[in-house]
This record gives sequence, structure tokens and C-alpha cells, in this order.
Amino acid sequence: MATASLEGKVAIVTGAGQGVGRGVSLALAGEGAPVVLMGRTLSKLEAVQQEIEERGGTAISVAGDVKSLEDIERCVNTTVDRFGRIDILVNNAQEVILGYLLDVTDDQIEQGWLSGPIATVRFMRLCHPYLKETGGAIVNMGSRVGIRPDPIRRGAYAAVKEALRSFTRTAAVEWAADGIRVNAILPYAMSPALEQLAAERPDEYDRTRLQVPMQRIGDPEQDIGRAVVFLVGPDSGYITGATVPVDGGIAFLG
Repeated sequence: MATASLEGKVAIVTGAGQGVGRGVSLALAGEGAPVVLMGRTLSKLEAVQQEIEERGGTAISVAGDVKSLEDIERCVNTTVDRFGRIDILVNNAQEVILGYLLDVTDDQIEQGWLSGPIATVRFMRLCHPYLKETGGAIVNMGSRVGIRPDPIRRGAYAAVKEALRSFTRTAAVEWAADGIRVNAILPYAMSPALEQLAAERPDEYDRTRLQVPMQRIGDPEQDIGRAVVFLVGPDSGYITGATVPVDGGIAFLG
């Protein structure tokens, strides 16, 4: 019988209560990793935890806001207290900022930075000593919006996501000697917003879907989650500092 590729490795996933975060958590747990689910809504986390446990996996829920350093510290400390180690960190949580540059407020931009790049750096720093000890891996979620030539109404969001990619590359190079690998994914997958669009405006949803060369929207677990499993697992041991589009071909990294 094959051994799960992540058996015994402990993962933290932020924004784990829905969408991509849920899918990644299910995929990691399916490969044997106990998963610490962090997000703002405890009921959503507990629903994902129940899904994992019903499949025979292990998970705990830690409600908290990634914009709060205190909540981040509590999540990391809870993980170490419960499992004694950290092997995998997936920084997925991010508040989405939409609007023209003349309309987006300073507060909205600040919330985007706090929930994205700043939270990511804080998590990476706090997890660093544990990841160094285990030879761990980090995956940060970027966005194809950051490389679009026309980020209209998405400029602030694109900026924070590109900053996150820059931090990813920097950590990968600076921490390579510590045995820590750091990569970024540009995902495109079903989300609550896309599900609502499909239900309420199916024609518009189909136009969105057909913009993807593979003509389908990614599955959070089977497409994005499996890509994360690969990037944190033994088969990608020589990959670090990379940005990997997992989006059916819609993004182009020149």
C-alpha cells in the first residue's frame, strides 16, 4: 500500500474556510498532513475540519484575522503546541480590493496590504525556525491580475499580489541555505463569487469560462490543491523561487 506523500508533515493554511483555501486544505490532509485551518469565521473552518475528519484526516480550526499579528502568533503557537512542528505554510488569505484608483480609499489599500503581503511576511518569519528545522516549504497565493496588461479596477489588488510574489522570490533565495523552499501559485478556481455568477448570470459565467484556454474553471481541491501538494512534497525538492500559473492557460509569464 502506497504511503501518503505528506504523512506526518504539519501544514498551516490561511483563508481555509472556503474556496481555494478549503480545496488546498482537503488536498493536503488527503496526503496525510495534519492541517491547521485559519480564517475569520469559525463555523466555516469547522465545516472544513469536519470534511477532513470524515475522510480520515486530521485538522484543527483556529479562528483569527491575518491582519492581526497577535492572531498570527496565536495560530503559529497553537500549531506548535498541538503538533510540535511546522512543515508547510500556505498563505492564501487576502482581502480583495476592487475599484478605480481615483475611488479606492487609503483604508481599503491598507487592508489589502495588511491581509496580503504583510500577513504573509509575518507568517513566514514566525514559521521560519520551525520550517528550517524540518526542511519545510511555503506556497504563497499570487494572482494573474498582477501580470495582466489591463488591471483596470484591479490595480490596488494587482499591486499587493505582485508585492507578495516579490517577497516569495526574496525568501526563496535568502532561505535556500536553510533548506526552506518558497514558491508562488497564480490560481484560477471556483469561488463563492463565481458560484453565485453561475447561478444568477449563467451566460456571463460561460463567457468567463470560455476565456480560459482549457474552457473550464479550476477545481479548488483537484487542480489548485494538487498543485500545492506537489510544490510542498518530495517530488519538487529542486523547485524554489518559482511562480506557477495554475489557471488552465489564461495567464502568460513572459
